[in-house]
Parts: sequence; C-alpha cells; structure tokens
Amino acid sequence: MPSFDLLPGAAQSPVILHVPHSAREIPAEVRAGIMLDDSALERELDHIVDAHTSELAEVAAGLSRSTPWRFVNRLSRLVVDPERFPDEREEMLAVGMGAVYTRTTHREALRPADTDPEPLIARYFRPYARAMTEAVAQRLDAVGRAVIIDVHSYPSTPLPYELHGEGPRPPVCLGTDSFHTPPELVAAAREAFASGEVGLDSPFSGTYVPLEFHCRDPRVSALMVEMRRNTYMTEPGGPAGPGLHTLAVALGALVDALS
Repeated sequence: MPSFDLLPGAAQSPVILHVPHSAREIPAEVRAGIMLDDSALERELDHIVDAHTSELAEVAAGLSRSTPWRFVNRLSRLVVDPERFPDEREEMLAVGMGAVYTRTTHREALRPADTDPEPLIARYFRPYARAMTEAVAQRLDAVGRAVIIDVHSYPSTPLPYELHGEGPRPPVCLGTDSFHTPPELVAAAREAFASGEVGLDSPFSGTYVPLEFHCRDPRVSALMVEMRRNTYMTEPGGPAGPGLHTLAVALGALVDALS
C-alpha cells in the first residue's frame, strides 16, 4: 500500500486537511525491528493512533461547500512520525519519540535504544515531507496561500510519554505556531467548534508546516486541531460514536470559513 495519499480538493481551495496519525499499518520489514509481541503492539497502537481521524476528515470534506485537499498518512506513526523534527530540535527525543520511536507511550522499549533512524527516515520520512511540501507549493501556485489544518486526537487521561500532560484537556485543543497561526485562524476555529469548550495549546501545542516553509513563508498558515477521544469514540482504540459526525460538521464549517 502507498505510504500516504494526497486526495484532491477544489481547484481554488487553499485548505489541506493533514491527517498524519490515523493509521495502524506497519510493513513487515518495519515490524521486524519492533520489540513488542503482537498483543502488546496492538495495545500500543490503541494508545498512540489518532483513531478515526481520517474518517472524520473525509466526512468533513464531504460536508464542505469548497472541498479541501486531504493529505493522509497510510502508515502508523510507529513506522516514522512525519511531524517530528528529524534532528536534535525535536523535544520528544527526551522520551524516545523523535521521528523514529524507540520508546512506547508508557516509556517502555519499542526498539533498541541504539537503533539507527536513518534507514526509516530515508525510506519513509523524507518522501512524505517532499510530497507534503509539493502539496503546499501547489496551493500557493494555485491560489496564493495555503492553510494546513492538522487533524489529531488525544486521550482523555494523560499518558506517561506526555511532556506537558498536566495542563487542561478540553474537548478541542487548538495547537498554534507563533509564525504560522494568525489570530483570525484561531478565531475561525473557535467559532466553528463553539458548541463545546475550546482550549489553546494544552495539552499539546504547535502545528505542522513543511520545513521548507517553516518560519519563512507567511502565505502558509497552519493550525492543529486536537479532539479529545472520549468525545467521539470509545477509548482506547474502540469504535467511533455519534460525536464523530458532530466534530466533522464543525471541521467542515472551519474549512468553509477558510475557503
């Protein structure tokens, strides 16, 4: 299967719904380097996967008046995490969760600590980054701006790997970037998700922008939307409930506001 998909939207839409953490798929050659047995791996996937977020983005896109583009990771973040910095800038290296994870959500061994990340970065991380960079460049060429909405979820109870898990855990957390998240983007998201409590940068902050544009091109704006899992699914790793449609309607409204 492909590592990722770019699903076309309306020609004049600036919006890219980025869904990096929704998949559970791990290629056999990558699975061989993971130390967990099958049952432990399934439990880890239950905790680490942003379950049903690809479906949520798909429903939101279908409800939008101007269809957004969607960039969807088809492999688990246990293969590589495309949103991490691939070098020492990544703060999650402190808990063994840089671009290539060596520890689990419960800080147990996932891969040997001396694992060389470069083969996985070369095989999976860099092609993903190039494709996302190209997708953003295409929106800039077509409409003069690009808006990345980073679609995530998070557990209702902090997991041991979280570096900032002690803060508020609202139903919707908006992650911002000082360069790429203008106030009007935050305001549009607050309005779209106004039916519930919306928090800012807690328990997760920041948002994804391809490194070629990061802190360089103000035409690229970005916002992370983190939805607390118990508002739309059974935790951990269980089925979606009616809350998924409610959130998809709100996400679709945000897309329309930005288009």
